[in-house]
Amino acid sequence: MPTKRPLLQNISPRIVPAIVEFAFGALAREPHRAGKPIERDLAGLFGARRGPYRLLYRIDEGRQIVYVVHVDHRADVYRSR
Repeated sequence: MPTKRPLLQNISPRIVPAIVEFAFGALAREPHRAGKPIERDLAGLFGARRGPYRLLYRIDEGRQIVYVVHVDHRADVYRSR
């Protein structure tokens, strides 16, 4: 069984406040405009850049909830999925 890791564990402490502000601000208000749909292997997810990092998220339209599922450096975010 895979273990769960804190979502922001590998993120530079300097950028964490900007990511949190983005997630609870622009992303929460307008998730379709804050990022763009991802295709192929990650279809169904959206991606949004914040500095050198990318947030991957899923939108539950029915419940009007945005789930941030992964945050990592842009160079690594798709590799670890």
